Amino acid sequence: MLTGDRVYRIHWLPGTDILRGVCHCGAQRVAEEPVELWEWLLAHPQGHQAPAAPPPSADAPTRLAVPA
Repeated sequence: MLTGDRVYRIHWLPGTDILRGVCHCGAQRVAEEPVELWEWLLAHPQGHQAPAAPPPSADAPTRLAVPA
């Protein structure tokens, strides 16, 4: 499999009309139109960033700073 800083991939999601574009930086986007995905991929780095960490869940305890 090719790797590098200029490798882009578009995958078809079987059973759907959906395509997934994957940038070399790890960012992903889904669309029905291949042109939309290619424009997004080739505009790198404008318009997308590598995946960010998921936000904390509402059930996670919150830590507060306590003055000493």
